[in-house]
Amino acid sequence: MGLFRKPPPPPAPSPKPQKKKKVSRTTKLALLGPIYLGLTAVGALGVMLVYCSAVYPDPMTIGAKSRPPMVRIMGADGSLLAERGGGDAYVPLDLIPRHMAEAVIATEDRRFYQHRGIDPIGLLRAAFANARSSDFVQGGSTLTQQLAKNLYLSNERTMARKLEEVALAIWLEARLSKTDILELYLNRVYLGGGAYGVDAAARRYYGKSARKLSLAESALLAGLLKAPSRYSPLSSPDMATARGVLVLTQMRNAGFITAEEERVAAARMPEVARARQQLEANGAGYAIDYVTDETVQLASSGNADIVVETTIDPQLQKRTASIVERALQARGTPLEAGQAAAIVMSPDGAIRAMIGGSSYAETQFNRAVTARRQPGSAFKPFVYLAALQAGFAPDSIVEDLPVSVGGWAPRNDNGEYRGKMTMRNALAKSVNSVAVRLTLKVGPRRVADVARKLGIRSKLRKDASLALGTSEVSLLELTGAYNVLANGGRTAEPYVISRIYTRSGRMLYVRSRPRNEQLVAAMNVGAMNEMLNAAMLWGTGHRAALPSHPAAGKTGTSQDYRDAWFVGYTAYLTAGVWAGNDDGSAMNHVVGGTLPAGIWREIMLAAHAGKTPMALPGTSLARAKQAAVSHPEETIGDDFIARALGAQRRAYRDAGIASSER
Repeated sequence: MGLFRKPPPPPAPSPKPQKKKKVSRTTKLALLGPIYLGLTAVGALGVMLVYCSAVYPDPMTIGAKSRPPMVRIMGADGSLLAERGGGDAYVPLDLIPRHMAEAVIATEDRRFYQHRGIDPIGLLRAAFANARSSDFVQGGSTLTQQLAKNLYLSNERTMARKLEEVALAIWLEARLSKTDILELYLNRVYLGGGAYGVDAAARRYYGKSARKLSLAESALLAGLLKAPSRYSPLSSPDMATARGVLVLTQMRNAGFITAEEERVAAARMPEVARARQQLEANGAGYAIDYVTDETVQLASSGNADIVVETTIDPQLQKRTASIVERALQARGTPLEAGQAAAIVMSPDGAIRAMIGGSSYAETQFNRAVTARRQPGSAFKPFVYLAALQAGFAPDSIVEDLPVSVGGWAPRNDNGEYRGKMTMRNALAKSVNSVAVRLTLKVGPRRVADVARKLGIRSKLRKDASLALGTSEVSLLELTGAYNVLANGGRTAEPYVISRIYTRSGRMLYVRSRPRNEQLVAAMNVGAMNEMLNAAMLWGTGHRAALPSHPAAGKTGTSQDYRDAWFVGYTAYLTAGVWAGNDDGSAMNHVVGGTLPAGIWREIMLAAHAGKTPMALPGTSLARAKQAAVSHPEETIGDDFIARALGAQRRAYRDAGIASSER
């Protein structure tokens, strides 16, 4: 019995192996994605920092580079007209008034000391503001981003450039302190008027160093950051004032100033915004801007201060500015003429005065140089000169009859036609049909060639309408072209700079002796001067006639009274005047013989005070030096014209020039 054992119990069944629970790909991405992204971002950031350090130069070296040169602009009499540029080489932050830095922070980057180059809160706030207004009203860029762009990037607005700006901002924050960033920003930021940095801007707008800025002045400069041109105190003092007051409010809200400090500074803001008007009291603002542009083209001094000697006559410049401004104030509104421009130059082309608009303080757009408008009949002298070169003479008979060219039928201003007349009479009376007929006779190309030879650089039409001044030109080039006749037909390229040299005496530019090329034959110069003198004595330009000095000139009026011109000269000076509106709207029946002729006459009377009358080139002085018209107060009526014509006929008879006007 003992041989048998109880069999062992059967083994317990082994548990079934459990299946491993699979983790979904989405869950893995959710758990590990941020880690991977973080590691990638850290790696990319490291690579980016190394790359930026290797590729981009030290920001402090760039920021502290030498200042632009100080440019001293001198008048023809040796007096100082203006100083431009210059300023301190680099103004440390602790020498800039604290309220200047605070105004910039309050306006541009309230969280400057909290972020590290990129401000997510600021970006969200800007996005919300833009969405709410359905427009781009806030940018969200930090001061560091703006500095990165100023130091290293172009103004190209692409996503790639924006990403590069962000990367550079982070690099700058890692490399520099907040103090360094703010200091660089204030020394580099563009504040309009050609001023980079707060010191240059302070000198540009207030004539002082940034170290001496008041709270109101700092607020106005900070306000320029939003839109330097729009809020410029030079062009928009009222808008600059409103913007400056808003900056003061932002400074108070940020806790930088008290309510009382805000109130006092705001009360001073209008005075601050108009400070530049006093600095340009000599009326030379347009001329100085033109000189500055020309200086850049003529010479480079590196970083040395320079002196620019100009041809500007300070007294004539001031008088011309006053005459133009006064004329527009007195007559501009009823005549619906918003702007005027004027240029005065001597026969050799030296510019003595330049006025580019009604007020430099209100607008710096130089209508004397930059604007191109239709000269109307002021272009006709080129037609008549081309006719003289083709064999015509002042007494040649031409026909004032209707003319049609390919369906185009120009009319005379008064709608009347007089039949046969001399060329002299046709030019004096500015007869359209004759100018077109002469252009068809000699060819539009020859007329255009004459205009270009005398100095017209603008593109000219190649059809008969060229005769009536349908091609747009600038006042500077048109006045310069007339000046060739005042110079006896010789070269007279307009210029405004005589010499440029460094303060140490190193000569950078000296105007070379001009080419003495005879562009127009002396005989034709005399004939043109006779005909254009007739236009002033008894033609469309009689309101511009001078009491003692023989003068020649021509009126011009474009279609629908959009532009009105008078350009004329004596043996001493040539002057051109334009009147019109910037938007090209029509004036109230203003023609070249009214407002522009009146302005021209006033300018020339002021310029010729005390001068002895001289004959125009190719003519002789009247025996009594035009004594018949020696009374400035005399009304220009029929008797006046008759006596003037008689005196001039005798003068031309003495000179051997035919004058058979009937």
